[in-house]
Amino acid sequence: MHEAPPTPSPTSPAAPAEPLSHGLKQRHLTMLGLGGVIGAGLFVGSGAGIAVAGPAIVVSYLIAGALAMLVMRMLGEMSAAMPASGSFSVHAERALGRWAGFSVGWLYWFLLVVVLAVEATAAAQIAHGWVPGVEPWAWVLLFMVVFTVANLTAVKNFGEFEFWFASLKVGAIVAFLVLGGLAVFGLLPDTDPVGMTNLTGEGGFLPNGWSGVVSGVLTVVFAFGGLEVVTIAAAETDDPARAVGRAVRSAVVRILFFYVGSMLVIVTVLPWTAQQAGLSPYVKVLDAIGVPSAGQIMNIVVFVALLSALNANLYGSSRMIFSLAERGEAPRGLLKVSGGGEGSSGQPGGVPRRAVLASVAFGFVSVVLNLLWPDTVFLYMLNSVGAVLLFVWALIAASQLRLRARLEQEAPDALALRMWWFPYLTWVTLAGLLGVLLLMLTDDAARPQVLWSAGATALVLLVAVGREWRERRARRDPSALTDR
Repeated sequence: MHEAPPTPSPTSPAAPAEPLSHGLKQRHLTMLGLGGVIGAGLFVGSGAGIAVAGPAIVVSYLIAGALAMLVMRMLGEMSAAMPASGSFSVHAERALGRWAGFSVGWLYWFLLVVVLAVEATAAAQIAHGWVPGVEPWAWVLLFMVVFTVANLTAVKNFGEFEFWFASLKVGAIVAFLVLGGLAVFGLLPDTDPVGMTNLTGEGGFLPNGWSGVVSGVLTVVFAFGGLEVVTIAAAETDDPARAVGRAVRSAVVRILFFYVGSMLVIVTVLPWTAQQAGLSPYVKVLDAIGVPSAGQIMNIVVFVALLSALNANLYGSSRMIFSLAERGEAPRGLLKVSGGGEGSSGQPGGVPRRAVLASVAFGFVSVVLNLLWPDTVFLYMLNSVGAVLLFVWALIAASQLRLRARLEQEAPDALALRMWWFPYLTWVTLAGLLGVLLLMLTDDAARPQVLWSAGATALVLLVAVGREWRERRARRDPSALTDR
């Protein structure tokens, strides 16, 4: 282990130069922001939220979406002022110390490579249904190889994959909103206006009271995870500060519109009691309004959403571990990048291939564990990252509290994107995240995730603090280096 480099000033433009390419364009980043968070959690997982909250799932999504939007605004502010491939891990280090950057970076990396296994396995199950002759493990292998190759080549290949994946998802939701809106007003063939009947019937708008709304928040809040990758990717654009600002501004409101708008259409067209956990409410609505082969259409959309998330998670995990290596928090060998540049020749360059391979290697391990022991070993791993996203968001808010004050004093011009009503909304966000964690502790289904995630977080924090203690000891007594 080497001695820690001095933490750069939060306003210093002379942070260590990153040899990554600048192959991502604004359109890639904008569409990544719009589509990166639209996944199976929305298309399928929303059914569980409707089952517990009824029509009030709209309120649950508003609350969860507002939390996500506030976190993204804070993250966008810091990333526009101090763009870096490590994004919030770098911000946490600058604001709170090396222990924070180390902890949040490794926790987020672990989160991505574990969730990657869920996405690969779920996509393989859909593909196996289409082609039963090919075993699910073979599909998993194919997906992992394809996206590994895509991430090992020019970063613009990742951008293009995500651009078209996101375009399909956004297009599918827009079409759903249009068809659903027409059905609500009886403007489709063989449909009658439904009015507010389904919003007020079957127990009313709050059939399970406000406790149902709270349960709905716990069910849907994690569906907003994934927006963070936008700020990681911004470091590989020509103008990171401007790119991330535009992407965050365009993404948060539109995503909130897609989520809340979709839920409003679903609970208006059909009674909430018609929905079932584990079944896509989108399929139910499309079947009800007479769209042929609705199930297969949504299977295709969910399949694309899963592959999109797999691709984005592999990219995000590789850049996070690269950033950790750059700051001495991961093996230095992961800093090796491909050469050649990405100029007019189109040759790939500036790609952290060892970081990609390290991430995909652990991703393969996770997939094998998911295929062999989905209800034991892998379940424990999944629970250990179940609430990590909330911990990451809380550290983003804490970092923004510290860095905003310092930026206003040292470099106010760097604040191209500002958090609303600072610091009040930042404190409200922190209180909201703490409230969600406390509510999860009272929920029998969610409690294991909080406890296992808290254990994983405590372990990483223990390692981080231990490293800092050893480095301080080594600085006081250089002979201690011989022990290391």
